[in-house]
Amino acid sequence: MKLRLRSPRQLARQLLAQARSKPAEVEEYLDAHGEEWEALAEAAPGAAAAILEELDAGALAELISDLEAPEAAEVLAELQAEIAADLLEKLPVAEAAALLEEMPPEDAADLLSEVEGEAAASIIDLLTDEAATEVRRLLAYAPDSAGGLMTTDVARLPVGMTAGEAIERIRQLREELEDLSYVYVTGDDGALLGVISFRDLVFNRPGIGLEEAMVTDPIVVSTSADREEVNEIISQYHIRAVPVVDSQGILMGVVTTDSVIESVQEEASEDFAAAMGAGLTENVRSPVWSSVRARLPWITFDVFLSGIVVWAVSQFNEVLDSFVVLAALMPLVARIGGDAGAQSLAVVIRGLAADEIPAASGSRVVAREATIGAINGVAIALLSGTLGYVMQTLRNGPSPARIGLSMAIAAMANLVIAGAAGSGIPLGLRRLGFDPALGSNLFLTTVTDLLGFAGFLAVATVLLS
Repeated sequence: MKLRLRSPRQLARQLLAQARSKPAEVEEYLDAHGEEWEALAEAAPGAAAAILEELDAGALAELISDLEAPEAAEVLAELQAEIAADLLEKLPVAEAAALLEEMPPEDAADLLSEVEGEAAASIIDLLTDEAATEVRRLLAYAPDSAGGLMTTDVARLPVGMTAGEAIERIRQLREELEDLSYVYVTGDDGALLGVISFRDLVFNRPGIGLEEAMVTDPIVVSTSADREEVNEIISQYHIRAVPVVDSQGILMGVVTTDSVIESVQEEASEDFAAAMGAGLTENVRSPVWSSVRARLPWITFDVFLSGIVVWAVSQFNEVLDSFVVLAALMPLVARIGGDAGAQSLAVVIRGLAADEIPAASGSRVVAREATIGAINGVAIALLSGTLGYVMQTLRNGPSPARIGLSMAIAAMANLVIAGAAGSGIPLGLRRLGFDPALGSNLFLTTVTDLLGFAGFLAVATVLLS
């Protein structure tokens, strides 16, 4: 493979495009051009990770091993969590531990949480005592809590310093600090006393004491605070990081906006997968049997739910024998109900994920979605009723007007109930203590199919008898 020599970032774009169609050639190129690979990984670790994700696991491990530990750790941190965890399990334990030593503790803990228990324990045992203690402490927190999201590499300075001394101290620690949006002033016991933005610190007089310059009543969260609470605080107060304290007020770390955004995006992805009945952590690289185990229970459950619909439809054999056109029209009623319900479901699950729907307002949300269904139902009833009338007329079949009216009534009812069900099912699951997204789509499909098939036939039976 021939590539024109360019800057590392330009080379990365060229290699990524090539890796998607000819990964083997990219592997050979990187093996033969080690210096370019090292320069690329140092200049653009995110792009290097994107290239590696297109290659097979063996080549990925080899190319990571070719890099110096600091660059390899940066690329590792940019990989998808599942791919990075799989890579750590394939590398020699000592090499995996060396890479994690180069990463911020929270990133190392996040990766190790994806690694199998025994392999993770073996890697932690080879970390330095300080790093191992920090990682174990972070792993003890729930992943979606402030403790699980926080970084411990923060600018914490003693209260007795002046602004000039603080700036000099930060200059010495700059390589160790991940976020410099704020400086956190602590007492001798580590308790958080105040916060000062880095900008205010720089523009203050060098001789002013931190105690005088700091905000003495900072906004804080506990280590057990959930992601929604942290997200709400960041959004409400327009701050870039929130300090995390324990029950004694000791500063444990900070949660940055980047961490919250990444967590919310991951939660949205999991909610979508759960709503569709797929595995929460499943992706296109998951082992086949792992995906089968995640999906099969939901598909099996769907068979039983569909059985209810089949039984209900079988009760209307007489009207189907007399009016064959009904069999052709049934899927339309079910389809439009399913589409309307899916729209409501998407809006509500997104609202729940963003913590925008208090428990007390659930009934108002359901009423709103049902109202939207009714308004849309007027237009759809006219269209579907006309379609039913035209189809029966073209076939020279009996009672075309009643067929059309049956379609209109069933479509209207299905849209109203689909809107209510699409919002009510996830809200009901939340009230019962379950994940609102868990299998919501399967329950919704059952409701809309039951109304679309059996409901339509029931209306037709009454009007055509």
